[in-house]
Amino acid sequence: MHLHHLKKIFLSLVLVVFSLSNVYAQSSEIKLGIVLEPPHLDPTAGAAAAIDEVVYANVFEGLTRIDENGAVLPSLATNWEISSDNLSYTFFLKENVTFHDGEKFDSSDVLFTFDRAMSEDSVNAQKGIFAVIEEARAVDEYTIAIQLKRPSGDFLFNIGRGDAVIVSKKSANANKTNPIGTGPFRFSSWNKGSKLVLEAFDNYVGDPISLTKASFIFISDPNTAIAAMLAGDIDGFPIFPAPESMDIFANDDRFNVVIGTTEGETILATNNKATPFNNLKVRQAIAHTIDRKAIIDGAMFGYGTPIGSHFAPHNPYYIDKVNTYPLDLEKAKQLLAEAGYENGFKATLKLPPPPYARRGGQIIASQLRQIGIELELINIEWAQWIEDVFTKKNYDLTIVSHVEPFDIGIYANPDYYFQFDNEDFRAIMVQLENTTNDDGRRALAYYAQDFLARHAVNGYLFQLAKTGVWNANIDGMWANAPVEGNDLSQMKWVK
Repeated sequence: MHLHHLKKIFLSLVLVVFSLSNVYAQSSEIKLGIVLEPPHLDPTAGAAAAIDEVVYANVFEGLTRIDENGAVLPSLATNWEISSDNLSYTFFLKENVTFHDGEKFDSSDVLFTFDRAMSEDSVNAQKGIFAVIEEARAVDEYTIAIQLKRPSGDFLFNIGRGDAVIVSKKSANANKTNPIGTGPFRFSSWNKGSKLVLEAFDNYVGDPISLTKASFIFISDPNTAIAAMLAGDIDGFPIFPAPESMDIFANDDRFNVVIGTTEGETILATNNKATPFNNLKVRQAIAHTIDRKAIIDGAMFGYGTPIGSHFAPHNPYYIDKVNTYPLDLEKAKQLLAEAGYENGFKATLKLPPPPYARRGGQIIASQLRQIGIELELINIEWAQWIEDVFTKKNYDLTIVSHVEPFDIGIYANPDYYFQFDNEDFRAIMVQLENTTNDDGRRALAYYAQDFLARHAVNGYLFQLAKTGVWNANIDGMWANAPVEGNDLSQMKWVK
């Protein structure tokens, strides 16, 4: 064979290899691990954070959106005007937007979404954020006017949450299994128990995205998560379920480890209507028995910030209430005796799958045993937790992270699964909602936190850390989680 023929063959092979590598680079796929599989995919009809972890800012968009640092940004509304009395909002909508099924987006979709959320039969988990709206009307095809009943300092933030994303009348009822939004990614497939796949939406009207495909792999077992990351089966884990292994990844140049904050108040949630937890002294006894450091060290290997009320430590309105009921076993036993339980009692502790719950449950059971409270630990899956605990309120105690932002207002709802029914606290929340100046809101937030701490409504444990682990060649993953979600629009491979 002549030399020039060999050169031609070699050059052809080089071109083929280059072409294949270029195609691979252009495909820009990413595989993310998440702990919990969502029960369905409609963020406007469910409380599970796992729903937003998949679809928020990816499949669905709201009038506004929240960025990594909690700032409010334009989304389907390009801009807005607010009246001087803070009661009238005018939103100017993005034009030429279509839903993933080809349906045109306009002001009628906004009205449908808000009317649906505010309706008497609404199943929106955060229906309360719409209660401030007096009227929403279409000025024209791409302009919406919203009149509020009272000023609301959180209104623009709240309508940027997953519960307020805009849905189409044509497809809304099927969004649980076939979500159709206006976002940069469209739903592709869902292999129950394994993974869910999104693909880039070709007709997206917005900033260009780099990824063409994203798979969410459901992995709740810490050891499986470690193995999957080390083997390269997973490209990133926004909240890694094995904090004990962080040093392994921190010392490996293939990975980035970023410890950020979340809105996740991790609590020993208490059924305030169930006996004996309807007795304040019993709840105070439990509060005096909780050793937060032991729980953080044992369940989270040191990752987490102690909290004494239902509020995130990074919030500017936070006040430290950890020492409201300091660790004091003798005081706890005295309170139990005063409540009529000198010999303790038995109760159940229902534990959903996350490691913070399963590990934390073992530690809390050991701690409460010291004052005579014997807990039966019951491991349940997430769907069962939603059904039994959240919906039917069939529980004594449970452990869960509440990852919704600025959600102290849930305590003003006596039908919420805590079943805390207190008229004074409801009055505080009404006043907070009506206050727009920063000093006034701060003072009320302080008072609300102190109120919940003193009433020991729940056992306040720690703020969940965002223990992120991902391939070092990936850029754009959030270090913090001001809302539930994994925004894929900024993610890209940099090498």
